[in-house]
Order: sequence, then C-alpha cells, then structure tokens
Amino acid sequence: MPYASRTRAAALLTTALLAAGALAACGGEEEGDVREQSLEWEDCPAPSDAQGGGTSPSPLPGDADWQCATMRAPLDWSEPDGETIGIELIRVRSSGGGKDRIGSLVFNFGGPGGSGVTTLPAFGQEYEALRTRYDLVSFDPRGVGRSEPVECESASRLDALLQKDGTPDDAGERAEYERGLRDFNEACEENSGEVLPHVRTTDAARDLNLMREVLGDDKLYYFGISYGTELGGVYAHLFPEEVGRAVFDAVVDPTQDPEQGSLGQARGFQRALDNFAEDCASKPQEECPIGTDADDVKKRITQLLADLEERPLPGSFPRLLTETAATGGIAQALYSKDFWPLLTQALDEAYEGDGRTLLFLSDAMNGRDQSGEYSNLVAANTAINCSDDRPRYTVADVERVRPRFREASPVFGDYLAWSMLSCAGWPVAGAADHPDVGAPGAPPILVIGNTGDPATPYEGARRMARALGPGVGVEITYRGEGHGAYDSGDRCVQDAVNGYLLEGRVPRSGTVCG
Repeated sequence: MPYASRTRAAALLTTALLAAGALAACGGEEEGDVREQSLEWEDCPAPSDAQGGGTSPSPLPGDADWQCATMRAPLDWSEPDGETIGIELIRVRSSGGGKDRIGSLVFNFGGPGGSGVTTLPAFGQEYEALRTRYDLVSFDPRGVGRSEPVECESASRLDALLQKDGTPDDAGERAEYERGLRDFNEACEENSGEVLPHVRTTDAARDLNLMREVLGDDKLYYFGISYGTELGGVYAHLFPEEVGRAVFDAVVDPTQDPEQGSLGQARGFQRALDNFAEDCASKPQEECPIGTDADDVKKRITQLLADLEERPLPGSFPRLLTETAATGGIAQALYSKDFWPLLTQALDEAYEGDGRTLLFLSDAMNGRDQSGEYSNLVAANTAINCSDDRPRYTVADVERVRPRFREASPVFGDYLAWSMLSCAGWPVAGAADHPDVGAPGAPPILVIGNTGDPATPYEGARRMARALGPGVGVEITYRGEGHGAYDSGDRCVQDAVNGYLLEGRVPRSGTVCG
C-alpha cells in the first residue's frame, strides 16, 4: 500500500496475469535539438517485461490500430543538449476525420509507476467518444516500462521483501523491516543510479511539454487520473500558457506532505471498507457470508488480520498469505466497486483457510504475475515518490503518528504509518514537501472528486481546484465508489468531461453528479 495512488485497479488486475520483470532501456544518445525530432510510428510490439508483458494491443472497433514510437528527451533537463533517453509513446488516430480533429489527447493513468503504453489500450473503448476529435495518446513516464525503467530487486528478492511484516511490533521485527527497506533502496542505486536523480515529476512535466511540441500541438490536451492529476498540476504550474483543455480525475491533494497524505489514505481506505461492509450486509446471506451486519463484517476482517499476524495461511505455494499481504489485497479490491464481490469471495475463502485469492489481489497491487515475475511498478513508484518528497521519516516519527493512524483506520492505519519509512536512506534528495500546482493564467481545468475514493480521498479535489488558482480549477463532485469517476459510467460525469474536451463547454464549478 505505499503504492496505493496509482494506475486503475482493473489495469493492475489485468497486468497481474501478464509477465513482468526488468528491462535495460535504450539511452545514451546525444543528438541535436530534441524539439526538431520526428516520431517514427510503427506497429506496437508486445509489452516488455517491465511493462507487464503480454501480447500486442488489439485494434479498436473499425480496425483502428495502435501505433508506438520512441521520443528522445534529455536525461537531465538542466542539460537539454546532453545525453538523451527514450520515452515510449502509444497512440490511436482520431476516428472523426481531419476537419474535426482537435489534436492529441494525452493520458497519464497514475501510479506513479504505471505504464500508459499498456493501460491505454486496455481502456481504449471507454474513450471512443473522445477519439472522435482526438488522437488518443499515452506514454511510459521516465523510469517506467520502456522509458529507462528503474531496476531494483530481482523477483525472488522482491517476493521475500513483500513477505516481511509491514507492521512490526517489536525491536527485532522493526530491525528486519528497516533492513529490507535498506536492501531495496541500495539495489535501486546499484542498478539504476544514473537515472534516479532524473525521475521527478517536474522532469516528467518537461517531457510532456516536449511531447506536445513533437506531436505538433500548440496546446497540451490532457486527461490525468490519480497521480496523473499531480503530474498535470505540475505541468500547469510550469507551463500555464501551454495548457489546452485538461481534466483531472481521482485527484491527488497537492497541499499535503507525505505524512498528511498517508493519513488521508488511511481515512479514505477505511471509509471505502465501511461502505463495502454496509453494502455486503444489505445483501442476502448467500451473497454476503462474511458477517451478519456491517460491524460484524469489519470485526471479522480485523480478527483475520490479527490471526494472520501469528499464523499465515497457505497462499500460492511456497508463499503464504501474511497479514501484510492480506491488508494489501483488501485495499486493492477497494479500488473499484466491481471488485467487491471478489473481495467477499476472497474473505470467505480465507475464513475457511484458503489465502490464494487475497494473495492474488495483493500481487495485483504490486505488479506481480502468476508466474512470479514483476513489472517495474514497485521500483518506479518508490523512485518517483522518493525523488519528489523531501521528508525522510524515522521510526520515532512512525511511533509518533501511529495513534492517529490507528484512529483513522483500525485496518489500514498501522500499515500506512510504517510505509512512511519507504524513502529513509534513499540515495537522492527529495524535491519538496508537496508539489506546486499554482497555475495563474491557465485555462479552466476540470477537477473531479469521488466521495468514495479510497486512494485519493475526495477532499483533495477541492484543495487541488483552489491551489490551481481562481478561474482555473473547476470542481465537480461524483457521489460514488471506487478510484475515479469517468470510468464509472456515470452519464453526468461523462457529459461534463466530453462536453469540455470536445466542445469547450465549461461546466459550472460545484456541479454534483451521481
């Protein structure tokens, strides 16, 4: 769950079934002005191990083929004429014909660490209305997938790390937890030390601006989801005059430091779990065999986690379902209401001594497939977050905040408190306490908050809208469940987004949907 603000849950469950691992990226070129390059679009290859593996993306309806290209960008944006790296792009062309085409609509689905090159095709049909006037484009941000991927631990060592107790209770467990984090961070430095100083969100925002130019657009038309809203906000701050029509969905709170953000997630995941329990308890017993009422559902979950602390269950041999893995699996299922029946099934099986489904959900959280390989999601997420976030927390800090975290969430509080140590000893200094997204002079940006969002709690949308500045942030509320609003299928949300992106109609700030 240090990786909770990330690409959409369905994509992770899909990629959990695909191959993963590490990839040596192309880079090291030094060639003239990167702004003068021409992209060479070709048929997309099968996803790399670092992207999650699998097969080449299938065409959209009407035989609309996906195309891929590699954009050169400076490794170090302070030396724009120096060494370059490759940024992997994917697109499908507009369906509406040349006269109606507005430009390219660039997606970032979150993470940080999610591959846009694999995620966009998985959800392409959801954006068919937008494709009538845009080429749909996404990319692997630097450090991710095929774009100079950060490499850290091997799959077997990552398995061992993720089996460690994420909520240590005594000095020995704390020492083991800290040693695991230290080993992981040292492996990242050893295997990717050259790229680690250059994967900040500000670097990715500058890549976005180069992408806009190379794609031939005067303005950046953008759809950011989860961490993609933070990237979009940083872009708007750096390049307010280059912003076109933009939408932020499942919004990161840009005003919080990592401690505040983790505490907010504790509240958000607990709120989503409360809603799951209420929904389950409202159903007939055969559809909700995991509790007699909402309080009983939650009580049994708490007891399960306590039991797993002492006696892990058989999972996927030889791995066990530990308390840590179960907590991550429960969190993963809360990303979408569509997964609530799977969570019910997983819990019911666990109560009968079978931990396989909860472990599968936990693997999806971490980008692990059923063959035991990993995408580079965990590595990239850590590298980007630790490069962005200035605070470096200690065990004393964790002990200080644990009472508040436990009060916020009896289930997720301890885990999220301890995850604050993830960047301790990271080899690159963090940039700031929180991102700067103030964007005076930018055009309206739609900012959509979901009241039931576990990973990016609803309150962050209003704070993002305010931080963008007067006349820029246009707040929309979706009263629903899950991580994000547009892909919920809610007509009100989709009409507001489509009306703005396609026709330039700005909805009333404060609009409520759902």
